[in-house]
Amino acid sequence: MEELKNDKPLELPENAYRELNEGESYEPVMSPKKVYPEVTLWSVLMGLLMAVIFSAAAAYAGLKIGQVFEAAIPISIIAIGSSALARKKNALGQNVIIQSIGASSGVIVAGAIFTIPALYILQDKYPGIEINFLQIFLAALLGGILGILFLIPFRKYFVKEQHGKFPFPEAKATTEILISGEKGGKQAGLLITSGLIGGLYDFLANSLKLWSDTVTTRIIPYGEQLANDFKMVFKMSTSAMVFSFGYLIGLRYAMIIAVGSMLSWLVFVPLFNEIGNFMAAAGGGENIFASMSPEIIFTKYVRNIGIGAIAMAGIIGIIKSSGVIKKSFGLAVSGLSGKKVEEQTERTQKDIKMTFVLFMILLTVIAIFVFLFAGIQLDLTQALVALATVILV
Repeated sequence: MEELKNDKPLELPENAYRELNEGESYEPVMSPKKVYPEVTLWSVLMGLLMAVIFSAAAAYAGLKIGQVFEAAIPISIIAIGSSALARKKNALGQNVIIQSIGASSGVIVAGAIFTIPALYILQDKYPGIEINFLQIFLAALLGGILGILFLIPFRKYFVKEQHGKFPFPEAKATTEILISGEKGGKQAGLLITSGLIGGLYDFLANSLKLWSDTVTTRIIPYGEQLANDFKMVFKMSTSAMVFSFGYLIGLRYAMIIAVGSMLSWLVFVPLFNEIGNFMAAAGGGENIFASMSPEIIFTKYVRNIGIGAIAMAGIIGIIKSSGVIKKSFGLAVSGLSGKKVEEQTERTQKDIKMTFVLFMILLTVIAIFVFLFAGIQLDLTQALVALATVILV
């Protein structure tokens, strides 16, 4: 391969985001015919540092508002700024590695904060359940390895076969930031300014208590009466974190979350109260919800509906994705089944050998079984059922 030499500033090709025409090919920004610094000590250490910092931030956000943010965009800006300060030349490849490692923080955190608290909730109800740090660590580690191995076959399908057919807005924004970073890297100033503004805003609200970080209709007499009589209350967080989260995910998904919240608080919570009134009138008893605040009704009843909706959405998503999963694994394993695919000689089209991936999957599955059977001490049937569930999901 040709060594990289004083290239002109990189530019995205015209067909970077659109579908390719018949016979048209896409020439990557980082040419397959050249060697670029990518996986270096600098990029790996910076990526790990970003993963640690943004894992802490995402954990706080997830536990506070129930959502984790994708860190690829801010990490890309930091990568550009830090590479410029370190005077790294041709840093695009290294910046990609930094944001790729660092951006995994959201996935890491989501896998923990949405499951580990459930163990403590179960422990309150069933004191016999023991929570062991080593078990949690090994479960996360083995699950993460299995997830990565299962993800590898999707690369060819989504990156090459489906070029331009999916919007991937965050990936597009990240790409634009990384490319523009090759022209100077001054975008880091935007992140610093935004962080200072957000930090000052939250400091004034949370530390100096100049205003409340949650606005509720209870602050007015009529709103308090609505909450007491009809169990109807409207709340809105004014924290900088929530506003920035809405900006990151975009108007469409922010609206979906807002509508779901309003459906819970303005429809389901009052509905439970009305159901209680109806049952009390029909049976001659008392409305069990009359003495509960809207917040208690939400916590004990309505939140469970939301959890069920999330679970069902995941199941529906898996069913809808079955075709994509089949095609992705078909492209990856076609060589093993005797269907010879086009030889991938270019650097940008090289995948880890499927034989190695399958071998590692087998080893990981065996390790998970040992963990379930000997580590958690399930019986043979329980361990096999749990193993099958993990692999399927």
